[in-house]
Amino acid sequence: MKIKLALIFSLLSITAAVTASFRSLNPFVENPEVEVIKSLVQSAYINGAFNALDTEAMRKGFHPDFAFYAPKGEEIVKTTIADWIAKKEQQKANGYDPKDPKNVWEYSLCVVDVTGVAAQVKVELYNQNKHVFTDYLSLLKFDSGWKIVGKVYHRHG
Repeated sequence: MKIKLALIFSLLSITAAVTASFRSLNPFVENPEVEVIKSLVQSAYINGAFNALDTEAMRKGFHPDFAFYAPKGEEIVKTTIADWIAKKEQQKANGYDPKDPKNVWEYSLCVVDVTGVAAQVKVELYNQNKHVFTDYLSLLKFDSGWKIVGKVYHRHG
């Protein structure tokens, strides 16, 4: 009986090890962190910065050191999270209407790539049926959870 139990335990251990190895090598096995990251991007980024102007969600989902970067000639324009939130709060104060078609953003999370405590998300944003932005969000996982730490983007058209 002891030998049978030891054999069963050994087989279960080997199966667990093989399954773990398979998951790390197989890109088609979804990392459970992907859903957490998608939810964060939808809440803090899509609804926070675009559709609902939910600046509280932005504060929760973005790291305080977050910035996004854009080229201007050979220079880099850097916008901090504090500046971006202030701009969104000003938009709300100026009578932002989330039902106005120009304020409705459709999106696609094209790529969510996670490696350990680092992640990259490619987001396509559409406004009034026009492809406006391709954004690349960088995320890190802290003790408190995932935070968006940086962004670079391309504006279409």
